[in-house]
Amino acid sequence: MGPHAPQCLRRGKRLAVIAAGIVSSLTLASVPGHAVGVADDGEPPKGVVAAPAFGAYLDYGPRGVERIGELSEWLGGTELRVGHTYLPGDRWSNIEGAPDFLENWAQWRKEKENRLFVLNVPMLERNEEGVGDDEVARMLGQGAAGDFDRHYRVLAERLVDLGVPDTVVVLGWEMNGTTYTHRCGPDPESWKKYWNRIVTTMRSVPGQKFKFDFTPSRGRDAVPWTECYPGDDTVDIVGMDSYDQPRGMSFDEQVNEPYGLQRHVDFAAEHKKPISYPEWGLFRNGDNEDYMRRMLKWMDEKKPLYNTVTDYCPHGVWQCKDNPASAEVYRKLLSGRDEPPTEPGKPSDCSAVGFGDWIEHWLGGKVCLRFDWWKDEQKR
Repeated sequence: MGPHAPQCLRRGKRLAVIAAGIVSSLTLASVPGHAVGVADDGEPPKGVVAAPAFGAYLDYGPRGVERIGELSEWLGGTELRVGHTYLPGDRWSNIEGAPDFLENWAQWRKEKENRLFVLNVPMLERNEEGVGDDEVARMLGQGAAGDFDRHYRVLAERLVDLGVPDTVVVLGWEMNGTTYTHRCGPDPESWKKYWNRIVTTMRSVPGQKFKFDFTPSRGRDAVPWTECYPGDDTVDIVGMDSYDQPRGMSFDEQVNEPYGLQRHVDFAAEHKKPISYPEWGLFRNGDNEDYMRRMLKWMDEKKPLYNTVTDYCPHGVWQCKDNPASAEVYRKLLSGRDEPPTEPGKPSDCSAVGFGDWIEHWLGGKVCLRFDWWKDEQKR
């Protein structure tokens, strides 16, 4: 601990007492999933705006982790707090989280407390092999009966052992479509029972703190996604994958279409769940500045728990050179997002206080002092 540790600890305790004396003027600013302080119940203080955590899907494996820092540099040093990857759905051994696949992601997550690790998890193997509806219905029935529970127990144990028990699990994403074997359409009732079995199995593993994200694609698609909702007890987040499609559809139409962006927000509010956008980006309408600007504004207003742009062609802005105008909008609007939060309609009136790493750890995060705190003192 070093020869000066006792003196440092005594000085640290004195600073902590001083800090506690003015705690009504301080704002904590380092909470996983939030960019502002939290009250005793774990929620942001009323009237304070939380900057949504964001990131990008950059690659499946270790290269994806490396590119997080590179994208941050492109954004002028803005911190990406969300790392996002997908488990391969080709075989059960990979859905279980094959050895050496998750280690780099777990290491990245553990480097900072305020980071989120988002992991898309398939519900069935052969997930992108065009399996027919009859076979899908049969497999969903097997899952609902518990035949595949063991695979998800293995996955949960691996995530806990890797030190990422708070992983956000995007389970069976885009279930309202036709692309994946884990689609809901062939048997919605079995699909919902199966989802509940997976969540119950993973939650049974000691030490877990998983958050389960129910994420359809925007719009009706093959079936209305509301018909696939498995229930509030097993859903922590209501997400939506939303790309700029179909061709010719304006952003306002994407908001107002049946089962679109507005329905997503309203549905989540009805069920008292936070929202997310695990996948979003450009698509059928090409390099669309208006979409990019409007989607970023939409997320600023609706305050999802997190969002991750799909950053490869044709969807992306950094790794895809086909969308220079949209890339410039993304870069301009997201550069410099590490500034302190402000109350709605007010300029920032909070200044960072440098108590040092030890005190900040003791207090639970970075702190800032309101410029007008003395006015409150005079009123006492």
